[in-house]
Formats: sequence, C-alpha cells, structure tokens
Amino acid sequence: MTMPNSMQLEVIRVDDDWGRAQALSVMRSTYRDEKGWIAMDESLVARDEIRSGVVSWFVARLDQQPVGVLRVLYAPPLDLYAAYGFRQLADMDLDAFIRQHRIAEIGRFAVVPEQRRNFLVAVGLMREACADTIRRGFSHYLTDVFEGEKHSPYAFHTRVMGFQAVATHDVGELNCDNRRITMILALRDAYHRLRQNGGWLFRYLTETWDESLHLAMGGTPAAPPALTEPAIG
Repeated sequence: MTMPNSMQLEVIRVDDDWGRAQALSVMRSTYRDEKGWIAMDESLVARDEIRSGVVSWFVARLDQQPVGVLRVLYAPPLDLYAAYGFRQLADMDLDAFIRQHRIAEIGRFAVVPEQRRNFLVAVGLMREACADTIRRGFSHYLTDVFEGEKHSPYAFHTRVMGFQAVATHDVGELNCDNRRITMILALRDAYHRLRQNGGWLFRYLTETWDESLHLAMGGTPAAPPALTEPAIG
C-alpha cells in the first residue's frame, strides 16, 4: 500500500471561501462526478456551514492539492434521524441513546480516487476531526455508510477506529440505492483500545494533543516516540 510522507500531507480546517473551494473540489470529483449521489453543486459544501459553530469541515492536502474531505456536525437534530425509519441491529434505543449522550455526526468522508490507497489521508482527517470533537466535549460519533458500496469506509470505521453497527435504514440525504448502516463510536473506548494496542495509529492520532485531550479521554499524555511508516498489509 502506498503511504504519503506525513511531511507532505496537511489537513486544514475550512473557515473561508478558499477552503470551501478546496472541499468542493473533492466532493465534486467523488460524490457528484464519480458516484452521482448528489446533483446540486453548491449543496455539497454549504457556504453557511463553514461559518457555523455547529459544523466543522476538514480538507486533506497532499503536495498542496486537495485530496480528501470530512465533515463533523455537532448535536445533529433528532428529527433528521426519526425520518429515516431505523431498523435496530443492536439491543438499544437509538433515539434515547442520542438524547442521553453528546453525539456528533461524522460524514461526507471522501478521498479522491487516485489517493484512496494512501491510508494516511483518511487517518489525517480523522486526527483533526477527533481533536476538534473532544475539545468541544462530545463523547460519541454517529455515522452512516452504504452497505456493499465499492469504496465504503465500513472496514476502516469498524476494524481501525472501532465503530459498531447499531441500525439500518433505506433512505437518507444522498441519492444511493444501497442500504445505509448506522454506526456509533464511543471516543473514550476507541482511545483506550488503540492505546492498549500500542501501535503507530494511536501515536499518530494523538501526536499533536495537549494534556487536556488525554485527560478528557481518561488517559495521560503518551510518550512521544518517533513515528515510523506503518507496515500495512
């Protein structure tokens, strides 16, 4: 698997029209042109979202070119999910769970086709999103992926990050016929599982954290060993 050099990769937070244009270029090449999931250009990255206190957009840039994007929606409205008609997979009341925890929806996760094998692009986006989410005091991520979709991040979310599938539904915001799988990640659980594993991923994800982020996850600052290129097989 080809890995980008971390010195060549940067992840920026979108907070102006230039950043929005960077995010739009990724969304257009993936969600619009490649997948056909959405037709309205401007709705891919809404202008009012980049100045909103409840949405964070991040763009990964490799050699100064936008190659990946991710959005976090904080405290998403419950009526949005009620309209989807969930079918539970887990023995839990999803509506009650969302009400009882500080939930952030993570999605619009896209990497341009020519960089999909660059694993660090996705991980770099997750690193910035997680730090932002924890600083805001949120405890869980909620996301949807398409079942059986060729480039679904399902394996990344479950095997790497530790998301758990809790429900399915057939409709959503995007024009795709595949069934949606709704998944939840407890950030504190993911933190301790990744730290216990002791691999490069935990060190990379927390490399830029200050002490307050570790303490928020019930941990202590990690020792800063040098990061080496992971062996992905």
